[in-house]
Amino acid sequence: MSYADRVFIDMCRDILENGTDTSGEKVRPRWEDGSLAYTIKRFGVVNRYNLAEEFPALTLRRTAIKSCTDELLWIWQRKSNNIHELGSHIWDSWADEEGSIGKAYGYQMGVKHEYREGMFDQIDRVIYDLKNNPYSRRIMTNLYVHQDLHEMRLYPCAYSMTFNVTKKKGSDGLVLNGILNQRSQDVLTANNWNVCQYAVLMHMLAQVCGMEAGELVHVIADAHIYDRHVPLVKELLERKPLPAPEFWLNPEIRDFYEFTPEDVKLNNYETHEQIRNIPVAV
Repeated sequence: MSYADRVFIDMCRDILENGTDTSGEKVRPRWEDGSLAYTIKRFGVVNRYNLAEEFPALTLRRTAIKSCTDELLWIWQRKSNNIHELGSHIWDSWADEEGSIGKAYGYQMGVKHEYREGMFDQIDRVIYDLKNNPYSRRIMTNLYVHQDLHEMRLYPCAYSMTFNVTKKKGSDGLVLNGILNQRSQDVLTANNWNVCQYAVLMHMLAQVCGMEAGELVHVIADAHIYDRHVPLVKELLERKPLPAPEFWLNPEIRDFYEFTPEDVKLNNYETHEQIRNIPVAV
């Protein structure tokens, strides 16, 4: 069975059995009909995925790998904050009339900062350090910029990555590991989407920096299941996990800025039926 399925099942059961129900409390999100969107939540969920062993895509339902890769590249590679430059419509509810989500996500990735070695944006600095200072303990990104929060249409959910390079025992080959920090996550709609995105990112960065992808650690401060999602999650928990797919990344690409969604594939990806028309709280 897929390891990602096992992690997801255990996490959801823990949330449902041991989580805090926010019903009746003061909450921000609302459903499309205007009613308050309550959750069952767990604090401080930590999930670990060894990317050298398995790609962490769910089989309980399909994760659209090309769409989630496109969104990842929209933020990390194109450094865009305009939904018209994104293939999917998942950000439509947060964009203004011109398609902008304000100074959020890709905007922050494109801001240049001054370092001793010169001016870099956050992505270029990560790549520079991985190639030149791989054992640095300062290789990280941050999207949660307080001075710009008032100009963001949505505060960043997955807000920082910390990279750390190790070696396999008995080998000189470098291994790229990463910690994804997330302040809040809608587990049904976004958990595996984010996990797959950052697993793809780890593989891409490892390849262009001459490394192998290692561990992805996902830290979620507030992992929650919305009230209207509970029956859908319970339906997923009844499904039998299937074998994990095989990950393929175009081996010809050596420049991070040349990757496209077409350079990523999940071979032998067998899944259960997709759950459609999932309500999204805004």
